[in-house]
Amino acid sequence: MSGGIDALQLKEKYVTKMLSATTHIGSSNCDYQMEQYVYKQRQDGVFIINLKKTWEKIMLAARAIVAIENPADICVISSRQYGQRAILEFAVATGATPFAGRFTPGAFTNRIQKAFREPRLLIVTDPRADHQPITESSYVNIPLIALCNTDSPMRYVDICIPCNNKSKHSVGLMWWLLAHEVLRLRGTIPRTQPWEVMADFYFYRDAEEIEKDEQVAAEKEHQKELEVEPAQPEWGNEVQQDWAESSVQPPPATEALTSGQIAPVDDWASAPPPKTEGTGDWKTTGNEEWG
Repeated sequence: MSGGIDALQLKEKYVTKMLSATTHIGSSNCDYQMEQYVYKQRQDGVFIINLKKTWEKIMLAARAIVAIENPADICVISSRQYGQRAILEFAVATGATPFAGRFTPGAFTNRIQKAFREPRLLIVTDPRADHQPITESSYVNIPLIALCNTDSPMRYVDICIPCNNKSKHSVGLMWWLLAHEVLRLRGTIPRTQPWEVMADFYFYRDAEEIEKDEQVAAEKEHQKELEVEPAQPEWGNEVQQDWAESSVQPPPATEALTSGQIAPVDDWASAPPPKTEGTGDWKTTGNEEWG
């Protein structure tokens, strides 16, 4: 599929990431159309996916995506929570139209609906969970790309990317690799430089995990605010001075006063009341009668 070009070959770093994300782990059941992508079966009955074929299908799907002139005509769908964050990040990177959550029936066939779309390409996370948009795409002849596990139905699927679509890390990594290759083929990012966006941004995160991370960050900030400032010198460590040797002279002593030197104080209660001038009987005043 890569045509012998070294830039399109599967690199060791991508194999390591896929192994870490358990992309190669299939299910205990295998569809007859998925047998060509199976490497072998373990003793416990779990099928192992051939990662080389997974990489070749990613390259093929990226070429099909780049062939669409208007990126908004590409619809990415995921009704499961594990793929909703991944398709939103993929839509931001490539300009596709995301359908995260429940798919409205008739969005591809009923023109009366407000959510009616006419996409030129459809990409789904799980063919079993996203069976409604797959069925409608078959009515209007929309090409379909799907992330398929070993037990996924292959009906109406045009390009199958074999992977573990039941793991949040595997689903996020597949969307990240697909977006990475699309941007490379478009010339947005060069192949000689690594992509600055990490695959962790495509992984599903539970609300409880986000709250825990926020609490840890808040506690760290609170601890930084409560950091103790450099210790100040204590009052007990000051140098004690001997007041006896101090050059400050005490004030001169004052002699005690005797009783004879104290001036007598008059008794206010025995003093006669002060005389008031110009006051008299109001009845005997010389004022004229008002009447």
